[in-house]
Amino acid sequence: MPDRAPDRRTDAAETGEVDRGRPRVRLGMWLSSEEHDPRVLVALAAAAESAGVTAAMISDHLRPWVPSQGHSPHVWTVLGGIAQATERIEVGTGVTALVHRNDPIEIAHAAATAAVMFDGRFVLGVGTGERLNEQPFGRRWPRGAERRERLRTAVDLIRRLCSGERVNVRSEHWSVERLELSTLPPQPPPIFVASSGRKSARLAGEIGDGLIGVSPDASIVDTFRGAGGGDRRCVAQLRVSLAATDDEAAEQAWRWWPVGVVPPALLGELATPGEFASVADAIGPDGIRDTLVCCTDAAPIVTAVDRFVAAGFDTVHLHQVGPDQQRLVDALRSDLLPHYG
Repeated sequence: MPDRAPDRRTDAAETGEVDRGRPRVRLGMWLSSEEHDPRVLVALAAAAESAGVTAAMISDHLRPWVPSQGHSPHVWTVLGGIAQATERIEVGTGVTALVHRNDPIEIAHAAATAAVMFDGRFVLGVGTGERLNEQPFGRRWPRGAERRERLRTAVDLIRRLCSGERVNVRSEHWSVERLELSTLPPQPPPIFVASSGRKSARLAGEIGDGLIGVSPDASIVDTFRGAGGGDRRCVAQLRVSLAATDDEAAEQAWRWWPVGVVPPALLGELATPGEFASVADAIGPDGIRDTLVCCTDAAPIVTAVDRFVAAGFDTVHLHQVGPDQQRLVDALRSDLLPHYG
């Protein structure tokens, strides 16, 4: 995707307008493992595909953010179900962390198998993780620089293994001894790297086939592209709360995604769902509309999506919080997909 001129990007970000001469944005569906039973996630992926959605990402968590969300199924098991329930939609992990919970060997093994099951429709999304999902292993929680280095070396190993190479490595962070995977896709799955700041965006540009972002920040995209990302894909997550009234939308957002008010600096550091709930309760619900699009129709979602497009993202995955997923599927079919079609 060609870079935009900085002045045009700034103007578009401020006005919410999109240059219709540019490629249209691809809308995807975000499948929230923290909120849904695994069978619901499989059904939701199939419903999204039936509505015309061509891309989806599914979160990879050991625990929910807060106890009230109530779920965190094993993502690779769910992916197998989605592969069998769909035919066309591209699906990626959003995201798989390489810290303590996951080792490059097991992720390469899982990703190669998923790529075969999806027949080329699978994307491996990776990141530096959250303490929430690593604390149960009882090991030291590394600081950001170390986690980025662990991710860098892990991605290299995963690529080599998914390419069919016989790997024999012993390094500071990971070891692989004389391993060659047997079940391989025709092409290794692309690896997208999550970024919330310039350091991780730079890493994504250096090692990733794409970038995953959570805010319409043009500097993140620019850093990614300048570090080697070039015209590779930039995808984003946009959280929304569609409901019958504005008040119901805000109440739904607070009930199902109170973590939205937790300061970004704490997202990787709090250790348990209970800690996240306590911090969210202490802050209160007043700021929930600042971090989620709370609305009754598609218009505010279009405005928010356009900001991501103006920042340089080519794909935006919509995450409808709460159990009423059909409301977003209907909005995609009737309004959002036709608008960007």
